[in-house]
Amino acid sequence: QVQPVESGGGLVQAGGSLRLSCAASGRTFSRYSMGWFRQAPGKEREFVAGISWTDSNTNYEDSVKGRFTISRDNAKNTVYLQMNNLKPEDTAVYYCAVRFTFSGAVSVVAGQYNYWGQGTQVTVSS
Repeated sequence: QVQPVESGGGLVQAGGSLRLSCAASGRTFSRYSMGWFRQAPGKEREFVAGISWTDSNTNYEDSVKGRFTISRDNAKNTVYLQMNNLKPEDTAVYYCAVRFTFSGAVSVVAGQYNYWGQGTQVTVSS
């Protein structure tokens, strides 16, 4: 069992930055990819960014490219999402997810992830 726990959300003005962290506690495996998803009120959960277990592959949703950066520290079983130049439309609950896979590809499909955190709120004011 793996329990991802997110932290780092909050309220920020447009143009500001936040850094989200996700620590995966419990039984962990070396070969897993991690992803960030978000869900705004009245909208479906959407993929934001993901990183493979090798760190060689990353994937970003188009609207966050150039503004968000995903990284991981395998020694700490932690993944980070650095969010810069935040916009009001980035407001959402952000979820961390873990996918056990031997593939180096990063999935954008929520249903392919095995464990989810409880989410952290990010609010960007205009």
